[in-house]
Amino acid sequence: MKQLDWYFDFISPFAYLQSEMLHQLQGVSQINYRPVLFAGLLNHWDNKGPAEIAPKRQWTFEHCTWLAHKHGIPLRMLPEHPFNPLPLLRLCLALGSTQAVVHRLFRFVWRDGHIPAQPEHWQALLDELQVTPAMLDDTAVKEALKRNGELAIATRVFGVPTAVVDGRCFWGLDSTDMLQAYLQGDAFFASAELAAAQSMPYGQQRKIAGKT
Repeated sequence: MKQLDWYFDFISPFAYLQSEMLHQLQGVSQINYRPVLFAGLLNHWDNKGPAEIAPKRQWTFEHCTWLAHKHGIPLRMLPEHPFNPLPLLRLCLALGSTQAVVHRLFRFVWRDGHIPAQPEHWQALLDELQVTPAMLDDTAVKEALKRNGELAIATRVFGVPTAVVDGRCFWGLDSTDMLQAYLQGDAFFASAELAAAQSMPYGQQRKIAGKT
């Protein structure tokens, strides 16, 4: 049985979908839920999010809607996206980042279709969870989120959701089967094929305007 660190941001519909599947994993003794600011990862790795590329944005929402349909997971589109996830991330940390809290906040967004920028819905959530705005402004909460981001980067996490087991990263909803295979001791992870994939040399690299 292994421990699993799960990095996520409530901004990601794929993280929501995977959050609804984690209980199906076999071979996990404990899941450590680690909320992290996805935008911070993008900035560090000099990357763009899928919602920042117009055709990819449309495909992303079409695809996640299909996946929700396929797996029988309720999913509702939001009034706008991207949105500012910081209040949700801080709320999660203020309440201990437990499984129950993670599920409630993901479902507030992707099942109920709400975002923090909707005052009535946001206040109703805070009242339900008995949280005051001051709790979200606590320095310890902000520092905890910062540490999660630093730990994610140190672990080479570049996107969400990412599951980390034994220092190995499994990125994205579509890596769930691969993650389960690793947890079950699949011989693939000691294979020459995987070793070759991990040591592929760099070849030609495209030139980006303004960069050397």
